[in-house]
Amino acid sequence: MTAPDHLLIASVSGLRGLVGKGLDPIVAGRFIAAYAAGLDRPGSVVVGHDARLSHHVFEQAVTASLMASGFDVLSVGPIATPTLGRYVRTTGSVGGIQISASHNPKEYNGLKFFQPEGMVLSPELGKAMLERFENNQSRWASLADLGSLEIVEQADEDHVSAVCALVDSDLIASRRFKVLLDGCHGGGGPTLEKLLRRLGCEVLGIGTKPDGVYDHTPEPTVANLSRIAKLMSGAGDFDLGLILDPDADRLALLDSDGTFIGEEYTLVIAAAQRLKFGGPAGPLVANLSTSAMLDSVAKSYGRNVVRTPVGEFHVVQGIRENGGIIGGEGNGGVIDPRVGWVRDSLMGAALVLEALAQSAPGTTLSELISPWPKLVMVKDKIDLPPGGASVAKQALDSVAADLAREFPSARLDLRDGLHARLNDQTWLHLRASNTEPIVRILLEAADERSANELRHSASQRILKAIGS
Repeated sequence: MTAPDHLLIASVSGLRGLVGKGLDPIVAGRFIAAYAAGLDRPGSVVVGHDARLSHHVFEQAVTASLMASGFDVLSVGPIATPTLGRYVRTTGSVGGIQISASHNPKEYNGLKFFQPEGMVLSPELGKAMLERFENNQSRWASLADLGSLEIVEQADEDHVSAVCALVDSDLIASRRFKVLLDGCHGGGGPTLEKLLRRLGCEVLGIGTKPDGVYDHTPEPTVANLSRIAKLMSGAGDFDLGLILDPDADRLALLDSDGTFIGEEYTLVIAAAQRLKFGGPAGPLVANLSTSAMLDSVAKSYGRNVVRTPVGEFHVVQGIRENGGIIGGEGNGGVIDPRVGWVRDSLMGAALVLEALAQSAPGTTLSELISPWPKLVMVKDKIDLPPGGASVAKQALDSVAADLAREFPSARLDLRDGLHARLNDQTWLHLRASNTEPIVRILLEAADERSANELRHSASQRILKAIGS
């Protein structure tokens, strides 16, 4: 990923940009002031970071702006995003801020905001915050009302204990799994390592020091993990590999021989494990771009999958409104409402370990996932001409009409761009990017040939619709 010369993305989801080339402490401080001006009661705000190199600069700007707005700051240091979200709720704080650019390279940083319930902002709250930022609105406190700063140690302890209590810790410990953990030098590596050791695992930690000095491009994809996969295949005695992104809300899996199992399977395994022994009534919940393998899991246990627009908040809302037993996104994000309302790599890892522990000794991840169909997912994009938003809408409307004629039995969903379910294993999702003049193509099919044919067909339909 090559960084542009200048980038600042201010959206309803928060702030992200290039350090010193769009994103700077003044911009960050203004955005924090806009967030603080929308908090409806006094109290504390939890502040953490994903340990990337620029966190010192932005942590001070965030803290100063919050205190100057009259809010006490609970500074938790390098931390996993799901841990911060849970800590916001358990401490009764009025909000939280994670300083993170997620899986983006080291040149980036950003801000992610939380509600008192420990979930990310709704689109409505995010829109109001963005409007205050654009209008330079703030609510500065007088001298007598300035906030205080408290440094919090081991803010992750409650999260680790909660996860351990929700799985068969003794059974997992009895298997003495040997795990390779890549913490990506981010905020969640030390916490996941703590959890693994508490579950009796032998851990080889790579990048578990939270210093932001990345060994590879942070996004946990097969292309970025070749060195780690080679290490595992050479060692030959690991049971699995667990791979984090810097803020630890995504979890990718490697098999014992270093084979990339991927991120889509993280939610599939976790969901199957939650359903294995019945559990409470309720559906699985996932966004429209998550693999249809999840539908196979749900069907095998007599459940269904509620689909939502893309975005963590929408999945959380879907879980809450439908009494979902578990949910998440296909990027390795597991949301277990028993723990919190954030994509949670700790809960995902614990459920994967429990599934292996309940299998016959020597069972590999590849064998564990073998009951489910092996589908092929493809991602692509189409550049838009000037007038991107209106052009995209017209193009997607046109493609929707084409698909309805060609596939009369297809189930179309227009809540988030165009989603077309062609059959149980084949779907197509076309959506305009919120940050770039492109239409994203995401699809899944039973085999590589079918997937590529559908990608080509979708591309041609969009190009025709936009007149290219």
